[in-house]
Amino acid sequence: MSGLAGSQVNWPEDRGRSFWPRFSRCKARRGSVVWLDGFSILAVLAVSACGRTPLGNAAGGSTGSWADSGEGWVSDARDAGGAGQADGRRDRGAMIGDGVPGGGSKSYMQISVGGYHACGLRGDGSLACWGDNYYGQSTPTPGAFTQVAAGGIHSCGLRADGSATCWGDNTYGQSAPPAGTFTQVSAGGSHSCGLRSDGSPACWGDNQYGQSTPPAGTFTQISTGATHSCALRGNGSAACWGNDAYGQSTPPAGSYTQVSAGLETTCLLRRDGTAICRGKDYLGPGDVPGGTFKQISAGGYHSCGVRGDGSVACWGSNSDGQLGPPGGAFSQISAGWHETCGLGADGSATCWGYPGYVKAVAPSATLTQISAGLYHACGLQADKKAVCWGSNHYGQSTVPASAFTQISAGHLHTCGLRGNGAVLCWGVVPDGDAPPDAFTHISSGFECTCGLRRDGTAICWGSNKPSDPAPAGTFTQVSTGRNFAGNFACGVRADGTATCWGQQVAPPAGVFTQISSGFEHACGLRADGSAACWGDDTYGQSDPPAGTFSQISAGWDHTCGLRPDGTAACWGWKSSGPSTPIPAGTFTQISSSRGYTCGLRTDGTATCWGEFVMPSP
Repeated sequence: MSGLAGSQVNWPEDRGRSFWPRFSRCKARRGSVVWLDGFSILAVLAVSACGRTPLGNAAGGSTGSWADSGEGWVSDARDAGGAGQADGRRDRGAMIGDGVPGGGSKSYMQISVGGYHACGLRGDGSLACWGDNYYGQSTPTPGAFTQVAAGGIHSCGLRADGSATCWGDNTYGQSAPPAGTFTQVSAGGSHSCGLRSDGSPACWGDNQYGQSTPPAGTFTQISTGATHSCALRGNGSAACWGNDAYGQSTPPAGSYTQVSAGLETTCLLRRDGTAICRGKDYLGPGDVPGGTFKQISAGGYHSCGVRGDGSVACWGSNSDGQLGPPGGAFSQISAGWHETCGLGADGSATCWGYPGYVKAVAPSATLTQISAGLYHACGLQADKKAVCWGSNHYGQSTVPASAFTQISAGHLHTCGLRGNGAVLCWGVVPDGDAPPDAFTHISSGFECTCGLRRDGTAICWGSNKPSDPAPAGTFTQVSTGRNFAGNFACGVRADGTATCWGQQVAPPAGVFTQISSGFEHACGLRADGSAACWGDDTYGQSDPPAGTFSQISAGWDHTCGLRPDGTAACWGWKSSGPSTPIPAGTFTQISSSRGYTCGLRTDGTATCWGEFVMPSP
């Protein structure tokens, strides 16, 4: 069995184009960084790591991959409940997605995390995927499966009848498996491989480095890396093919029980339980600690192994604490880019190192307000306590003990408004403390926060606050946004007119009841309930449909609104809402962010959808 994650770099100007070398073979889309990775397991449950990470493998197969960073941002969109939402540049590799769901119907026999999405295999054979769905990689084919593999921007699964099926991006044919029956499948960065029932390998997809041209013969396990693949023969010898720039495709002679193809390394487990790694030297990938292992996983810049007693040992780079496993026994380990995940005996997953979305699990909660940030989201409970989930690398999801009347999730920080009007922020708090004033409303953005004082005047603070100061006068609402030139803010004055300051075009004339600032565009609700948007309209994000709305929220390059009957409508770039079916039912609040939208249902539960899907609390 296997799973592999892939990656991609998305720049604002090149949505839909292939990015840098064919090394990645992924398409670029606006404002995100994706990573590639290979992952595979054989006859054991799999967990793969994530968060700008390639993931490792499980026993019997492995993966690793490469990644690179880029800048993206998410808008600060205002919601009717008064919560601003995030605006800022992409958290360094953090993922928006889900945590590893646990408990009840969300218990999994196997889980595989890809670049910006993850898939899980339930006990009944059904699949569930969550996270990035830009290419449909989180919309699994229905049916019963025995294994699932989350790739870079595609996924593959092995059906109960042994046939392989893949979904998601198919630019290089990586989602078009050949006919026949398989015993294992491994989804790679832009290629996939599987073992047929007779043990012969089959690979499909990108073949620039020969990674999809396996040697003749029969094998017992296969593992796809970023641009190379490896497999074990029946006699235990290893064969690798594809990119061999660092010797990762030249395994040493010997007899092995497992092979794990990583980013630019390959690790193998000898029959005596000792491990050996070959490939690029990321602070010592070849320096495998002594002792024996029962499973090994090659990651991005580090590797890990599970010893006979279930303890974990890791080696290589420790730039994000990925070499510091927690105590306890694990049945399987998966080394990622800067993160590692392990599967406990009860099937629960634990992750350490750079915290991607596999680590942060949304709590069960009934909420009265929700605010979507860059790669984290927060909600306010009826008891005025806040809960946050998603990325927590900078502490933006670690809520301090306090009661709040409003919460606003920003880029790498979150702010809450206390009952006395004081503002409390956590995470990477923008330079400049909140003014010692009493506020009635706040909006967190990219390295800045704006608020309304009790006298109705507006003020912004932080290292990247709008270039222009807030205009004089009184306001009923303020919302921070961002464009390529810098941050901006828009507000609704006491007389209902709208104004914007900083780097943003002026709003249209008229009376508004609500305003929401996004990325390079902003939207507002007029007194008659109709929506008006201004600014960038490249993807139709500033072209609202006819009809009336009760709330509006501008995101990255899409906008969503709530109709008077509580149903949601979205417009703009397809990946951020319209291409992903909007959940049925009614909502009381909506909050759009970078590539995803969250809605608060009438029963207080939250549901998210879009390109990057935050977990439902």
